[in-house]
Amino acid sequence: MVKGRIEIRSESCKACGYCIKFCPKNVLDFGKDVNPQGYRYITMVRPENCIGCATCALMCPDAAIEVYREEA
Repeated sequence: MVKGRIEIRSESCKACGYCIKFCPKNVLDFGKDVNPQGYRYITMVRPENCIGCATCALMCPDAAIEVYREEA
């Protein structure tokens, strides 16, 4: 079984929400913390659901997301 791990560069995130909208497993949501640009950046709220599909990274206009696939 393949599981995914996501790294979000908080300083690059502009909180557009595209990654949240298009994630098929509802892994991401807006965080509580604010980056230096004043945006509530995205965080993983359901990491156990991530399948490593990389849709979030593909949809991110700022290339702020890296996805890693791991064998579980």
